[in-house]
Amino acid sequence: MARKIMMEKAITNAEAKGVLEKVKEEELGEFQRRTLDFTRRFSKIPADRAAKLVEELSSELQLDRNDAIQIVNTLPQSVEELRAVLTVKGRFVSTEQLSGILAIMKRYV
Repeated sequence: MARKIMMEKAITNAEAKGVLEKVKEEELGEFQRRTLDFTRRFSKIPADRAAKLVEELSSELQLDRNDAIQIVNTLPQSVEELRAVLTVKGRFVSTEQLSGILAIMKRYV
C-alpha cells in the first residue's frame, strides 16, 4: 500500500523520539527503529522543552526555524561551539547574538 505524506515539518530529535515512541516497536520498520535508537541516545532535553526552545529562538532572535532546530539538537555549550553550528551557511553572527542564544538555552537545559 502506498503511503501518502499528509504534512511535512522539521522537528527536533526529541520530538521525533516522542512520535516514534507512540508506535509499538514491532510495528516500526528498520529505518524507523534505527532512528528511534539514535533519538534515544542523542536527545538531550524532553520534547516539550525542545519545541518551546525552538519557538523562542525563532521568535525572539529571528533565527531560521531549521537553525533553531539544529541548535536544540546539538545544544552547544560555548560561543565557539554555537558559532560552528551557525556559520555552516556562511553568514556571520556577532558574539553578542551568540551570547543571547546561549542565555536562552540555559533556561531550558
